[in-house]
Amino acid sequence: MSSDSKKELLLVELFTEELPPKVLKKLGDAFASGIHAGLISRGLVAADAKVEMFATPRRLAVRIADVAGIADDRAELKKLMPVKVAFDAAGNPTPALQKRLEKESATLANTVRKVDGADELVYLDVTIKGAWLRDALQAALLDSMAKLPIPKMMTYQLANGLDSVQFVRPAHGLVAMHGAEVVAVETLGLHAGNVIHGHRFQGEKTMTLAHASEYESCLEKDGGVIASFKKRRHEIERLLIAHAEQCGDTLGERSEYLALLDEVTALVELPTVYVGKFEREFLEVPAECLTLTMKLNQKYFPLHLSEGGLSSRFLIVSNMRLDDARNIVEGNQRVVRPRLADARFFFNTDKKTKLVDRLPKLASVVYHNKLGSQGERVERVRAIAKAICELTNQDAVFQASVDQAAQLAKADLVTDMVGEFPELQGTMGKYYALNEGIDAVVAEAIEDHYKPKFAGDTLPRSQVGVIVALADKLETLAGLFAMGQQPTGDKDPFALRRHALGVLRLIMEERLPLKLENLLKLGFDTIPPELVSTDLEEGDALISFQQIQLERFLFERLNGLLRDQAFTAQEVDAVLSLKPDRLEKVKDRLNAVRTFAALPEAPSLAAANKRIGNILKKADGVKEAYDKSLTTEVAETALAVAMESVVPHAKAQFDRGDYTASLTSLATLREPVDTFFEKVMVNADDPAIRANRLGLLATLHREMNRVADLSKLAA
Repeated sequence: MSSDSKKELLLVELFTEELPPKVLKKLGDAFASGIHAGLISRGLVAADAKVEMFATPRRLAVRIADVAGIADDRAELKKLMPVKVAFDAAGNPTPALQKRLEKESATLANTVRKVDGADELVYLDVTIKGAWLRDALQAALLDSMAKLPIPKMMTYQLANGLDSVQFVRPAHGLVAMHGAEVVAVETLGLHAGNVIHGHRFQGEKTMTLAHASEYESCLEKDGGVIASFKKRRHEIERLLIAHAEQCGDTLGERSEYLALLDEVTALVELPTVYVGKFEREFLEVPAECLTLTMKLNQKYFPLHLSEGGLSSRFLIVSNMRLDDARNIVEGNQRVVRPRLADARFFFNTDKKTKLVDRLPKLASVVYHNKLGSQGERVERVRAIAKAICELTNQDAVFQASVDQAAQLAKADLVTDMVGEFPELQGTMGKYYALNEGIDAVVAEAIEDHYKPKFAGDTLPRSQVGVIVALADKLETLAGLFAMGQQPTGDKDPFALRRHALGVLRLIMEERLPLKLENLLKLGFDTIPPELVSTDLEEGDALISFQQIQLERFLFERLNGLLRDQAFTAQEVDAVLSLKPDRLEKVKDRLNAVRTFAALPEAPSLAAANKRIGNILKKADGVKEAYDKSLTTEVAETALAVAMESVVPHAKAQFDRGDYTASLTSLATLREPVDTFFEKVMVNADDPAIRANRLGLLATLHREMNRVADLSKLAA
């Protein structure tokens, strides 16, 4: 290793057995960023240095530009003791200071005095020697590996047959090069060298690197490995699109195959694509069944006809580039046929039993050990859905559709197809309902009641689906919160955060005219007292407490949801601090706040609002009322007169839901408010006048904060 601070390209590679494909990219990113961060903290590389991440099924690697061989020395002040301890009354060093200086091999000339808070301290001006790359990289490597997001560790024995280590998979090689020189670091019983390994079958088994810069090109040219995850992913997608076009088909929506694209990128080192096909008779099975079995079990990319519908062709991403790939293609076609045949068998068998006839079986499917079976859960969802229909004044025909959809929504859980492919729950319910001749709106609601399933997912297609989806999510949230099983930290085994976001989106985006408190009560009212946790003596009290907890949980999710939609923290805080009960109007309030904040009057009124709030907090028993005849100051009277003119108009606009107009009207009060605080003493000596002035401010405070707490906008 170089003994000076010359900057070179640094390469670190850990060569392993096959890594878990679903987390490979995360492992690669964490490995690269961890080593980079470790070197930054030790002064060997800049934060903006070029960092290249490499990750293949059998390696994690990073290459970092402009890494120094040794960090620059740096000056640092080391705290010694207070000045009053270090020096006597005559200003001479005390024995305590002298002893400390001897210990540090320093003199009085190396000290400085600095004030720290209320004390003046003596510091030692020292020079910290820069870290050598070997030491810094060793520490950074170990730190990075310790923090890798490894789903499950495995223990394996080292080659010496004596020692064991733990890692995600056994590691067999370590490379660390600073330019052309090996950096002598070690981990997992491996000592760093400059030997890299190619493709298992179609590349050189081992290659010796002369320089860190050769890594990627050497692997690709001689080793048959595209080391860059990003480059390999791009190449696979390019090949997929090209082959789909050659077939006259498409890959479908990009969002539908991106997860699979990441997974196959993590399965191959030298990707190529081949076209396979199956018998068209399998196309009588719903496309979702066929595509799921191809993607989930075989990692194939289904193709879609350009005019719509599923094609009988599919694409295979292989790790072998062969001139004659017939054996690979035919082998994959043989493997997929039994899978498709199973799907066809399940579908045809399931169609023989009506959904309503499957309902009794739900009584034997456990939903939760305290909340009972899926059958009991269905009845709770039906009750909540019925109550929502009544709150929204739905007619009898609509209510009947909602009830039928809620009743049948979980019936497909006891079908063979969903038993084999749980991901198809809801989807298969729709197909079986349509096969029975059930109304299409009800069938769609059966499928859609799980929506939204993830961030950015679509909402149910009909109001019937919206109400069933809302009821289903409310039942889940209320039941599990009543059991005290709300998410803690990163753990959310019942996906309650997703359910909460679903409730919020359904209410807000569908503009459902429902009070949140009423909705939550509907959910908790369906939970029988005997199913409530007995940790507390009174079940009703626990439900009431958990309802408050659930409301707080929803508002926390709402805060994040709105921030993701580009509203500022101030805007969101101003609106949500009032705990608005009508969530469908929250974005209207936010847009009004944003418009108000852009007005020239806004800063002054926000500051005044904050001031009024502070005044009222210090006063006891203030009533939101005043008597204009008791106003004694000109500015005080002027404010009262202005409020009498503006407030009724602003309140009427608020009641109509025109929040922007309401705040704009209130903005005209800036001048009389500013003049009031400039000319009037609120805490007058006369108790009656003081109480009246406080009442005037309390009234103003109430009216100004109907839409949002404007004090949150104050700088």
